[in-house]
Amino acid sequence: MTPPHGAAWRPSATFEVLRRRAVFINKIRTFFHTRGVLEVETPILSRAATTDVHLDSFETTFGGAVVAKERLLYLHTSPEFFMKRLLAAGSGPIYQICKVFRNGEVGKVHNPEFTLLEWYRPGYNDRDLMLEMDELLHEVLGFSPAIRLSYAEAFEQILHVDPHTDPLEKIKSCVEKNALSLISNNTEEDRDFWLDLLFSHAVQPRLGHGQPVFLYDFPASQAALARKRAGPPPVAERFELFYNGVELANGFHELCNADEQRARFDADVAKRRQLGLPITAQDMRFIAALDAGLPASAGVAVGLDRLFMVSEGIPSLAEVLSFDFSIV
Repeated sequence: MTPPHGAAWRPSATFEVLRRRAVFINKIRTFFHTRGVLEVETPILSRAATTDVHLDSFETTFGGAVVAKERLLYLHTSPEFFMKRLLAAGSGPIYQICKVFRNGEVGKVHNPEFTLLEWYRPGYNDRDLMLEMDELLHEVLGFSPAIRLSYAEAFEQILHVDPHTDPLEKIKSCVEKNALSLISNNTEEDRDFWLDLLFSHAVQPRLGHGQPVFLYDFPASQAALARKRAGPPPVAERFELFYNGVELANGFHELCNADEQRARFDADVAKRRQLGLPITAQDMRFIAALDAGLPASAGVAVGLDRLFMVSEGIPSLAEVLSFDFSIV
């Protein structure tokens, strides 16, 4: 079909930016090569999808003359499950740079497909991996070491609220004081709903201006695929990286217990059902890998488009992508 006259067809990034981006990616590969971390590739398509209530997977089908029935497949939101299967099989330290896909995410710092760096270090915990990420940021981008701040310290310094122990009514009151009540549902009793609202609108925008910040020790209820550490208060052994108010990375001291992972998958499914979200197939091959024995490890996922964007002082993701979502 002939495109309409005057349709936008040119790249969204300049060639000078794309050249600098290529150098940036090459430096990352050199960083891992010199440390003996193996680069791997894993499938983009999977029979299972994420159960995370905050993420939506793209669906597609496999069919044709070679199959009796079309098979539903998903584009991965992260290579995590496949990479952990490699770890369980004895790969040792590994990394991957790949495209990932998240439905419904588009905007100044979002694109439905984007480039992710993910790496895993057997024998590391979350604190060890923060140190290595500091080294990566310094060697590739010349950043100074990141400030380290616990989740509780960030809330206390910025909002004068203890996210772990203050009563829910105080959390809701803080939402009102920060003029966020118009975008909230005051009947909601899920504590994490209110904390997420405060975090995304009042805490995160103030993090990492001029110097990167690692935020660590999230509430245990926000563990995702991270281990939990007994309290008081109990916390999730995970971290996130921020620069100029933008989230760049999410890292875990990885959960290795298959029974606990099954329980978390089931809890995610129950929450998705409660919210009216699609119920997708759980990755039982990933569970089987945990049953076989995932080595104690830490892993982190880094949004490379965002990292390059903020390091260059470029205001929008579109300007670091060859073609952003508006012109595909």
